[in-house]
Amino acid sequence: MRAGILCICALITVLAGPARAQQPGPNPIEQSFFAPELVMQNQDAIGLTDEQKSSIRAGLRQAQQKFMDWQWKLQDEVERMATLVRQPHVDEQQALAQLENVLTIEREIKRTQIALLAQIKNKLTPEQQAKLQEMRRKAGGN
Repeated sequence: MRAGILCICALITVLAGPARAQQPGPNPIEQSFFAPELVMQNQDAIGLTDEQKSSIRAGLRQAQQKFMDWQWKLQDEVERMATLVRQPHVDEQQALAQLENVLTIEREIKRTQIALLAQIKNKLTPEQQAKLQEMRRKAGGN
């Protein structure tokens, strides 16, 4: 389970990277949510209940399965895109159509990420959220 959480966190970080690079300063959306790893690492400190833990774990398992499926699909589509653009003459229409396939999968990944992060946040009380914000601030994170 821990490896799954780390995989999801890594995927969220990697996919958020390009958006972060375009924006100066902290990402306001990222600051509004709590990474699954942060919540699980601090579950005792924030007083996470058994019901909350169970619900968050279920959401993580569900998202992890989707992420794994999409990761395979995304890799296939990126490889197809690479094959198209490696040609001496690139068929622009084919390349753009393939780009749409890649972007569709990336969109679904990001949509699932936001849904997961919203589910986690909605399971936390305002007090738990405040504690996590303070922990993140003290750690120097966003």
